[in-house]
Amino acid sequence: MSRTIRPQELKQLLESGDKPLILDVRRRDDFESDRSMLPDAQRRDPEEVATWAPDLPHDREIVIYCAHGRSVSNSILDHLLGQGLSARFVEGGLDAWKSSGGETS
Repeated sequence: MSRTIRPQELKQLLESGDKPLILDVRRRDDFESDRSMLPDAQRRDPEEVATWAPDLPHDREIVIYCAHGRSVSNSILDHLLGQGLSARFVEGGLDAWKSSGGETS
């Protein structure tokens, strides 16, 4: 499985009904400056990944995103993969999702 998922691929996945667990892992400042989120996303503080990661489901795909899909996403993804979770991050983060016409809440 690839480490990333393109916004268009995620849209197709969501439309298929096979919904992954979507986690917003933007840094606090990024989240505070733009509180929009992908549909059904849950907010998680990236600084606290060691606290919340053990509670994530092992039987469900996890898609994470940060603001731009770079260092935060890669760091959190490495942690989740190290926990044996099936996870990917959105290429380009929230910025790319919005640019592709993706809906936010």
